[in-house]
Amino acid sequence: MTGMSQLEDIPVVAETTVARSGNKYVTPQGFTAVRDGIKARSAPPPRPPLRKPPWLKAKAPIGGGFQSVRALVKEHRLATVCEEAKCPNIGECWNAGTATLMLMGAVCTRACRFCSVDTGNPRGWLDADEPANAARTVELMKLSYVVLTSVNRDDLPDGGAGHYAACVRAIKRACPGTAVEALTPDFQGAVGDIKTVVDSGIEVFAQNIETVRRLTHPVRDPRAGYEQTLAVLRVAKAHRAGILTKSSLMLGLGESDAEIHETLADLRAAGVDIVTLGQYLQPTANHLPIERFVTPAEFDAYRAQALALGFLECVSGPLVRSSYRAEQALNRNNAGLDNTRP
Repeated sequence: MTGMSQLEDIPVVAETTVARSGNKYVTPQGFTAVRDGIKARSAPPPRPPLRKPPWLKAKAPIGGGFQSVRALVKEHRLATVCEEAKCPNIGECWNAGTATLMLMGAVCTRACRFCSVDTGNPRGWLDADEPANAARTVELMKLSYVVLTSVNRDDLPDGGAGHYAACVRAIKRACPGTAVEALTPDFQGAVGDIKTVVDSGIEVFAQNIETVRRLTHPVRDPRAGYEQTLAVLRVAKAHRAGILTKSSLMLGLGESDAEIHETLADLRAAGVDIVTLGQYLQPTANHLPIERFVTPAEFDAYRAQALALGFLECVSGPLVRSSYRAEQALNRNNAGLDNTRP
């Protein structure tokens, strides 16, 4: 199964109509995509959902700061992973005046079964104004630290690496004091494309391994891979030793404690400096179900394991996502999180 094959035999919804989750629609740019990434008929057999524990409560996305950031993102035609991935921390982060910008549109060529980003084939479409718009947004928001992520763009010869780098350079020209973290696609492991982004002026290079080796498929799209992600991270660190490298692991998909430790050890052996651990939350009924809710105490224990392996920091907690409080990751205090909740 590939991102493009998701489009077969699904009724098309006109772009003027809001498509239901799992249905195909036509984007304003004229290509087709699947809403929330996974077509409805790919859903696993229904089963009673697990009761959500009390520690998985996020603040509602309201407030003046949230409204201001949302208006700014809309004005400059920028997609954010905060919205597209249905991040539970969107209210907290946006009210603090921070956001993770998602480059190269809101449609991904891959169809990972944990992710709610729309899936399709953009057929080479890119917004030529995006580098300038991204820089202007960072400037207006007066950010000292910004995370740039993107959809996978397997339809582009370089996976979008050149466009990604152009966005970083535009931000650095407009805001030379702003630190930039790049949470990138894997570029299908192409060394030259990885180096293009590393050389763009970023301070942090991140590529998410997402899950343990055994669960990589079917959790991730077939074009992604456990070893491929490790190789991407190794290339980034070898090419520029001074850069910070980072990865993220979702928990609650059926992994064992031994597999978590193995994955942390593999990431550290690849030279990764920072790792984040968070609870997988099923975005729609079409996505993989939650196998267990990891307790705050367990997240504390996994963080202790990571630090013992030599990571500079492990940000670990139920609502942690890869870019959560990213600017605080080196404070050696779990980014200020309190995991002592009930």
